Amino acid sequence: MTISDADVFVVDDDSLIRDSLEQLVKSVGLKADTFSSTRAFLDTELPDKPGCLVLDIRMPGLSGLDLQDELFKRGRSIPIIFITGHGTVPMSVRAMKAGAVDFLQKPFEDQELLDAIHHAIKQNRLTRLDKVEIDKIEQRIKFLTLREHEILVRVTAGMLNKQIAYNLKMSENTVKTHRARIMRKMEVESLAELVRATEKAGINLP
Repeated sequence: MTISDADVFVVDDDSLIRDSLEQLVKSVGLKADTFSSTRAFLDTELPDKPGCLVLDIRMPGLSGLDLQDELFKRGRSIPIIFITGHGTVPMSVRAMKAGAVDFLQKPFEDQELLDAIHHAIKQNRLTRLDKVEIDKIEQRIKFLTLREHEILVRVTAGMLNKQIAYNLKMSENTVKTHRARIMRKMEVESLAELVRATEKAGINLP
């Protein structure tokens, strides 16, 4: 997958700026979709592919910052690059704390925006890959039995087989058998891989 497989969404109420940004984005081989309002963007179904949002901060009705908040509430994740001709420090701080990848003051250099877009798309691509991996880990954990869950919790906490056996009132050989099944089901070859997998998914095991 290349950078050209990504989509760039531009939301700005100024038609001249929209057209200019659309041409700039397309000049480097990226697909550009433009919107004259935040509401129009909210009504759009985002494609299941990497991308980013170039968003004007001051617009009639729902502002760029309001759109950022609304996207978060709806669970729609996309990297945002804010652009503005009337930005303030509190605005930029709020935007960045809420996860914006950049905050550019108009007028900005074309290359400055293109660099920000490429960075945002790269970040989004990595995030999406992480999500795919996390989904796989979660599915594997669902196939563990209740007893395997209990042992997994103790294994990843650093307990030895004999400690787990004593804790769960079973033989050490039984623990070893369950542990081998856990490793197979989780598709890992070492304890370190097992710990990393559960930590990566951020799963609270019972």
